[in-house]
Amino acid sequence: MLNVIAKRFGVAAATVLGSSVFSFFLLRKLPGDPARLIGGELADAATIDKLRASMGLNQSLPAQFWHYIAGFAQGHLGFSYSNGQPVTELVRTRLPATMELGIAGVVSAVLLATVSAAVAVYSRKRGADIALRSASSLAMGSPPFWLALVAILLLSVKFGVFPGPEGRLSPEIPPPPGVTGLYTVDALMAGQFGTFLDAAWHLVLPALIIAVGPFAFLSRLFRSQLRNTLREPFITVARSRGITRGSVFLRHAVPNSMLSLVAATSMLLAELLTGSVLVEKVFGWPGIGSLTVDSILQKDFSVVQGVILLSAVLYVCVSLLADIVYTAVDPRIRAGVK
Repeated sequence: MLNVIAKRFGVAAATVLGSSVFSFFLLRKLPGDPARLIGGELADAATIDKLRASMGLNQSLPAQFWHYIAGFAQGHLGFSYSNGQPVTELVRTRLPATMELGIAGVVSAVLLATVSAAVAVYSRKRGADIALRSASSLAMGSPPFWLALVAILLLSVKFGVFPGPEGRLSPEIPPPPGVTGLYTVDALMAGQFGTFLDAAWHLVLPALIIAVGPFAFLSRLFRSQLRNTLREPFITVARSRGITRGSVFLRHAVPNSMLSLVAATSMLLAELLTGSVLVEKVFGWPGIGSLTVDSILQKDFSVVQGVILLSAVLYVCVSLLADIVYTAVDPRIRAGVK
């Protein structure tokens, strides 16, 4: 088991290093001068040169990359000249909003996928199976940002069921005392149940939108795994012992099929924690995604690099944790059985 974990650590370190190198050099090949964007069109050449020097853009690319890696090793991601704050501080204030949305989206996707797939497989009705596959195909082919716009137009503007793109809370409600940064959790800890309900209601629609894509993938995966598990010999043995079909399905088939969702759910969680860019922008959600969009438009290299590096770190950490859990749970992996 230790050998498997050591290999995972090596792959994780290589992934983070590769993503940092790729993002650093790719961003500097994009057209446009960040110093000119910050200084404005009326700034003279001397002012632009001073800005470039203060931003470190007058150095060679290897020197810039070395300062970038050295700063990251010390916990510094640079300074955002467009926001006037350190990137670490920006990420620290924006990350809880993205985490709250991402976790809610993954939980919604897993619940919807497991329940719908289990019902379709257990019922053994062709109509239920066709309905599940059709829903997953439709969900897989629907862009999240388009779904977000349609949902806002119908459910917020036309019918007024959900709040519009006004962020995490209604304008008249102040944020709860900051402990975790997750408004729903902080509101409950502070006993502010009105704030909790408002925060939860603002969370429902964007969380369901970003859950659409993961639902399509997880429902197909769980359906396929359930069908394969029901063909295993131990299911036949359990039925031959007189155990009811429903008990065999819930106690044996479902738990054994859930293993396949561990790695898949971890990847989706890492992706949603940093990848819900357009959905956050559409809903006015003050998270990492909307910060990334604004920083790209302003050529703010430090913020974009920090977000990409953070995405890589979160991705490999969640993946590594899932691999460790999977290795501990499944003895076939520890034994090297394919």
